[in-house]
Amino acid sequence: MSKLIHIGFGNVINEDKIVAVVSPDSAPIKRMIQKAKEDGTVIDATQGRRTKSVMVMENGSVVLSALLPETVSGRAEEDDI
Repeated sequence: MSKLIHIGFGNVINEDKIVAVVSPDSAPIKRMIQKAKEDGTVIDATQGRRTKSVMVMENGSVVLSALLPETVSGRAEEDDI
């Protein structure tokens, strides 16, 4: 059974499909987000707040969250215990 991780504001994602959880501050990540927006493969789960973490999924989609990367990865580790 797949595990779901809460990424804020009632949104959850499948832990098994996450490739990376990164900060949106670097230029390459900003370019990746912009390209995903242009391609229509971005999922914005920030509810209008500042993006603090970016999750890259197996299928190439990009999920934006208002939670810090440490918080998201911590929640993933909690589920593994």
